Amino acid sequence: MSRLQVVSGKGGTGKTTVAAALALALATEGKRTLLVEVEGRQGIAQLFEAEALPYEERKMAVAPGGGEVFALAIDAEQALLDYLQMFYRLGSAGRALKKLGAVDFATTIAPGVRDVLLTGKACEAVRRKDKKGRYVYDYVVMDAPPTGRITRFLNVNDEVAGLAKIGPIHNQAQAVMRVLKSPETAVHLVTLLEEMPVQETVDGIAELRGAGLPVGRILVNMVRPAVVEVPVPTDVRRTELAKALSSAGLGGARKGGHAEQLVDPLLAQAAEYEERVALERGQRGLLTELDLPVHELELLTEGIDLAGLYRLATDLRKQGVA
Repeated sequence: MSRLQVVSGKGGTGKTTVAAALALALATEGKRTLLVEVEGRQGIAQLFEAEALPYEERKMAVAPGGGEVFALAIDAEQALLDYLQMFYRLGSAGRALKKLGAVDFATTIAPGVRDVLLTGKACEAVRRKDKKGRYVYDYVVMDAPPTGRITRFLNVNDEVAGLAKIGPIHNQAQAVMRVLKSPETAVHLVTLLEEMPVQETVDGIAELRGAGLPVGRILVNMVRPAVVEVPVPTDVRRTELAKALSSAGLGGARKGGHAEQLVDPLLAQAAEYEERVALERGQRGLLTELDLPVHELELLTEGIDLAGLYRLATDLRKQGVA
């Protein structure tokens, strides 16, 4: 199992929810997991019904079996100050630069620098060890940017290493890429059984593979169960349906009766359902062709809360994702 689990997906697919559930699943049985956010949306805090995360690792939940989930919202400015202190010993000078606005300027004017800092901080957490030489975290789960820019986000260190041929920046970028392009990392993509998210998943996987980044699994979120067979709208079926509605207490079956008036709307809904099922079947086929493990997570109709997260985490473990 890779120690850095990167979770991406098209906006609206629930990638933050899946990342949080994955962190809980990995923390089961006494493990320690760090859940990392890089987009500044504070989505993790909302999911765990907590206050906004500061720039520090904070315990968020206890998993079954006594494992722990910590969370960190990585701030690019603070990460740059850490970087300046680590490689150039610019503690107070770095803080002075922040007051002058130089840090904000550096992370805003050059988006690549921002991504280097964010990925670098996550990889530092992967490599960090305690005084006894043990990893501080068994797993790090990154709630990453959307599929459309995940490859560039993860691969930016390769570009930086090529630009800076020597020195700390070059060495740092190379160290990060050694983690990101190794079996230590797995990039999972979250999708829905809809045309646009599936197509973006297909394109994203091609880009990741082209960049030599390790693709993990496809996680299909918010899957609705198959419910009924759709009746064929013949006159015989219409009559049978009207009688069934009548016997259920929904009006008389006589011509023009209340039960008969319900037949057309019900058949229309059934046709819409049949169309959706056919569409989802086709999208499943496209995902299967990608030759990756595909896992489906049920739609939680009551919405996502802490109980829902634990439920999804249990489902991930049952399916062998964690």
